Amino acid sequence: MKQRKLEILLEQVKSFDSPNVNLEQYSTPALLAAEILHFAYMQGDLEGTVFDLGCGTGMLAIGAKLLGAEKVTGFDIDKRALDIARKNAEKLGADVEFVLNDITRVEGHADTVVMNPPFGAQSKGNDRPFLLSALNTSHVIYSIHNCGSHDFISKFIGDARITDWYTTAFPMKRTFKFHKKEVEMVKVEIYRIVR
Repeated sequence: MKQRKLEILLEQVKSFDSPNVNLEQYSTPALLAAEILHFAYMQGDLEGTVFDLGCGTGMLAIGAKLLGAEKVTGFDIDKRALDIARKNAEKLGADVEFVLNDITRVEGHADTVVMNPPFGAQSKGNDRPFLLSALNTSHVIYSIHNCGSHDFISKFIGDARITDWYTTAFPMKRTFKFHKKEVEMVKVEIYRIVR
């Protein structure tokens, strides 16, 4: 499937009804989700089992399944978000399992993790449990982080290594009252990490 076709399909994914600022529930835009997932697909990393850690309403998990991942599981701590994710998957015909679970308690193994963890805007270090869980459950990780995170991630991942990373735009829609613009273009970095 071409990246643009995936983006068009993912534009149908419904976002949060009432996002939680403490959980930094920003929906991954369809454009960015299609970009990171197509990158993973072209590397051959979406052929087996995929975990989406902090899956929210299912954008990355559903996209991974649409690109042919064998089995996809999305994990999140927010039951309401998972209810929306299940409806989104059903609407798009994507067979994805969604599990209510704290990110620090994810068990099992996946060939690949895809995730858009919290950036730590509300509480510094919120991305660390996601990185630890990803390192503990898979060999390949695709993750979105604030621009300027390379040194931190390089040190934090220990013996794992960053094989690819690049900067791109995250068109963040106004989600919370303190947002001033309808859409803020935030620079982010996409990482491919191999353990």
